[in-house]
Amino acid sequence: MGIITLIILGLVVFFGVKYLKNRETGETPLDILKARCAKGEISRESFDSMKKEL
Repeated sequence: MGIITLIILGLVVFFGVKYLKNRETGETPLDILKARCAKGEISRESFDSMKKEL
């Protein structure tokens, strides 16, 4: 029972920190998309397609 509680607590902390870290940067989804395109992670065509969805 205690191990399950620790696992759940660990997951809550992990996702909480991840959420707060993303929130502090103030980056919008479009900013992230532009950065990924600039790094070459996605193609220009993918960028345009994803941008339309935003």
